[in-house]
Amino acid sequence: MRKIALLFAVAVLCTAAARAQTVATFETLSLAHADTFYTNYTASGTDVGFNNGLARFKCVYDTSWGGFWEQGFAYSNMTDSVTSGFTNQYAAKTGIGHAGSDKYAVAYCYNPTTFQNNTKIMLTGAAMGHPVKGFFVTNNTYAYNSMRDGDMFARKFHNGDWFKLMVRGYYNGILKPDSLGFYLANFLQPDSNDNYIVNTWEWFNLEPLGKVDSLLFTLSSTDNSSFGMNTPAYFCVDDFTTYETFDTTTPPPTALQEQTGAVLKMYPNPAKNVLYVDVADNSAERIVISNIAGSVLKSINTPAIHNEINTADLAPGIYQVQVLAHGKMAIMRFVKE
Repeated sequence: MRKIALLFAVAVLCTAAARAQTVATFETLSLAHADTFYTNYTASGTDVGFNNGLARFKCVYDTSWGGFWEQGFAYSNMTDSVTSGFTNQYAAKTGIGHAGSDKYAVAYCYNPTTFQNNTKIMLTGAAMGHPVKGFFVTNNTYAYNSMRDGDMFARKFHNGDWFKLMVRGYYNGILKPDSLGFYLANFLQPDSNDNYIVNTWEWFNLEPLGKVDSLLFTLSSTDNSSFGMNTPAYFCVDDFTTYETFDTTTPPPTALQEQTGAVLKMYPNPAKNVLYVDVADNSAERIVISNIAGSVLKSINTPAIHNEINTADLAPGIYQVQVLAHGKMAIMRFVKE
């Protein structure tokens, strides 16, 4: 019996070692007092970000026009979950970090060079080249209240609207094709009573992206104008968890399987006249086929476990299959011959 117990203990230790992980909680980062946030005007227009765990969180401040936050991440202990507007851009809608912690990070997804709504997290040290386990995500107060009520720039959300965070990974300097999505607001539900804007900390599993050196975060919304996205381009992060090592004998699931476990397989690829998408159960809410430009070409609401999709009318090329389940999205590409 003692020998069996010893072997079990060794097996547990080996498994833990194979997937050693580090969590960026932001709790060790210094703030002067309660209800404040990170600011740094020492190097205007350049990265004055911070490291926590095994990750580098980019942050840029600009001293022009009295000084403003230009892009990236800022850590915060703001508790104001009520006040609407731009002046409350550093607060999470939860008013507190995950699991009652004091601090969390706020992301402002804007690139002033490309005018796109994205930002990056770079892995450091032993985390580089390994999968990222994931992080907890929620809405920031400014964005949440804007979607709930509307403001001078953005409209109040109604049926058909959504606000979405997409994540892709870089590995060896190359942007990988697969992506994972999380709906920060989803007004696509068959029953409008089920529409929601996220106001709790929710886990976002990034293991399906596989080995990465950095992550690209992109926000998109149904509320846009000629100047770009109207919805405030913010979200909040806590407990960003990286792997220092990873058991390569049990690789992470593909992006098609995603964290919901809803999707089993998509075949054949390449496809000719028909594409099959099989899901594990009835948890999938929607299957969408779109072209690379993002135009929706086919949509299946309340899909079955086995779905046969006619692709005969699609021109030869590359297309995306999006599967929505539990407010999260898996995306894979297929080729139409």
